[in-house]
Amino acid sequence: MAKKLFVGNLAWSIRDEALKEAFSAAGTVDTATVIVDKMTGRSKGFGFVEMANDEEALKAVEMFNGKELDGRPLTVNEARPMEPREPRG
Repeated sequence: MAKKLFVGNLAWSIRDEALKEAFSAAGTVDTATVIVDKMTGRSKGFGFVEMANDEEALKAVEMFNGKELDGRPLTVNEARPMEPREPRG
């Protein structure tokens, strides 16, 4: 399992620090980033957490996938590499 995790269905109010704090229950969090809209600064409802090692990443998936955080059930799984997209015209 990779160290970088996708975290979906985040509450709009969740920010980087709150995400990092929550996932630290599973182990050492290297980074936690909530993705925000560039124009509005509003959360897009998903983010990424990078755990220190594969074991802690697996533990985080088991602990948080399907569990509620701020009233919303999270989707947590291994992050896939970003696929190339066609440029917008």
